[in-house]
Amino acid sequence: MHTVRSWRPAILAGRLLVAITLLIGGFGSAATGSVDELLQHADQIKYIHNDEYLAILKRLDAQFDQLTGPQRDWLAYFRAWQLGYSGEYEKALGAFQTLLAHTQDPTIRARSRISLIYDQVNSAHYENAYATISDLLESVPQIDDRNTHFLVLITAAYVYNSGGQYDMALKYIDQAIAFDQSAHSTCIAKETKIRILYEASKLRADDPQIHEGIESCQLIDDALDANDIRINLALLQLDQGHTTDALRLLKAHDAEMLATHSAASISEFRSALARASFATGALDNAQKAALSAIDYANTQTNAKSVASAYDVLYQVAKRQGDDAAALAWHEKYAAADKAYLNDVSARALAYQMVHQRVLDNQRQLEAATDRNKLLSLQQQIDAQKARSRLLYILLLLSGLLIVGGWAYRTKRSQIKFQKLARRDGLTGIFNRQHFFESAQEVLRYCAKASREACVVVMDLDHFKSVNDMHGHAAGDDALKRAVAASQVSLRSIDVFGRLGGEEFAILFPDCPLAVARQRADAMRESIAASRREGDAAADVLVTASFGVAATQACGYNLATLLAAADDAMYTAKRAGRNRVEMHGTTGGSATVA
Repeated sequence: MHTVRSWRPAILAGRLLVAITLLIGGFGSAATGSVDELLQHADQIKYIHNDEYLAILKRLDAQFDQLTGPQRDWLAYFRAWQLGYSGEYEKALGAFQTLLAHTQDPTIRARSRISLIYDQVNSAHYENAYATISDLLESVPQIDDRNTHFLVLITAAYVYNSGGQYDMALKYIDQAIAFDQSAHSTCIAKETKIRILYEASKLRADDPQIHEGIESCQLIDDALDANDIRINLALLQLDQGHTTDALRLLKAHDAEMLATHSAASISEFRSALARASFATGALDNAQKAALSAIDYANTQTNAKSVASAYDVLYQVAKRQGDDAAALAWHEKYAAADKAYLNDVSARALAYQMVHQRVLDNQRQLEAATDRNKLLSLQQQIDAQKARSRLLYILLLLSGLLIVGGWAYRTKRSQIKFQKLARRDGLTGIFNRQHFFESAQEVLRYCAKASREACVVVMDLDHFKSVNDMHGHAAGDDALKRAVAASQVSLRSIDVFGRLGGEEFAILFPDCPLAVARQRADAMRESIAASRREGDAAADVLVTASFGVAATQACGYNLATLLAAADDAMYTAKRAGRNRVEMHGTTGGSATVA
């Protein structure tokens, strides 16, 4: 079962903007009376008591003809906010853009732009979101209102965390915590920091910040924020093997989470509940929770929770002996996991593109400054004709150097981005997406040429124990040593990639099953013998279990080959680990240990 680490943008978008009424202020003095009181009350409860909030909107809709212009703008803002809170991001974008096109109220415009950033991220318009937050951060020194300043910091933490820029996200959330310590702001900031720490793998289940965050949200009756923290706590408990504690925690607050009406958050909650139920042997409950997580999910926001839910359904079907259903669920899991990885890559690439554009703008500004200096030099040439020819040559060379340097840096950036898009950042081998693309292309060639091929799935044994006992540095070193030891046995035509975590896959083209078995066993022995003296991290014993599947038995479909090899690998795990199992041989799987 894979660990779920998924940023939930829709939850944070709704959660942060709830505080804006208390942070930014009221509705102005354009109108008074019961309508303004309803608007203000709706703004205060829209996240904490969403049912009552929706009832107020319905009541205001019935009085629309009697509303003033500013009151209608506030009502339009609340409608757009609810669309984003409910997961209808594209509709929310259109509604906010329409509102910004005509409203002149500075408070509504500020709040709409901040809401727009969250919905841009939720709808995968990452480049626009990064560009907007970059502009907002540049304007912070000119912002006099402390509450607006706080919201910009919170929004920056959210955007950078969604793009995997955890250090920057933590920098801004710590600034926000120091900036505003009111009750509502404390709940929001602590929940956000816990989420960032979890995403960055810097949080443990016994961290006192978790219970402090839950208590701060309970003080203001904020059920959704409190339960978002509990989701992270339950996932940490599952990672550490405390499955009963995780299941008890989630079941105790399931009905409370459903009452929030936050589809994205409910999907994450039910996904974690499915994992906990499966881990405790409650297969029917695990299946129901996983299907519920998929039903509530948004394609962009909950890509990782959907993949986790499909994985649970695959494991349940496999445990029940339903091979056909297991294969179908595994294919959906593979597709969902690929979609999640593509979304992560898109966010990282969007950040890099905007960051590069900022650098380009700086270079253009520098180039403009240089051009001004060149003009000044040309004026001096008119006064000093004797030196004009030499100065002209120097100016020309300077211009060529500037253009050449800019072109060189741009080309290096392009090459760097291409490499990052294809390689795993830790081990340097193919990432999951590029492995699938390369392996499918090679398999098509083998099928056309009637050449045999084999797929090997490799999973490091007891890897979680290495992380828990020796730290993530030792875990990273174990992954790199396993890859280095495996590469000794690979040919130039073999395709080697990291599927995720401690799981790897290798495609051996033009290789029969018997040879693939020998090569897999050689890799297994190399990994087990890869300890190095004089290095505490490298002194950790690492072994791996292998599953091998051949096209002769499984055909040339990559998903089928991976599922068969994965099944053989789990057989190796159950048989004692540090061994090789073959799928599709006569009499069942064959073993090498």
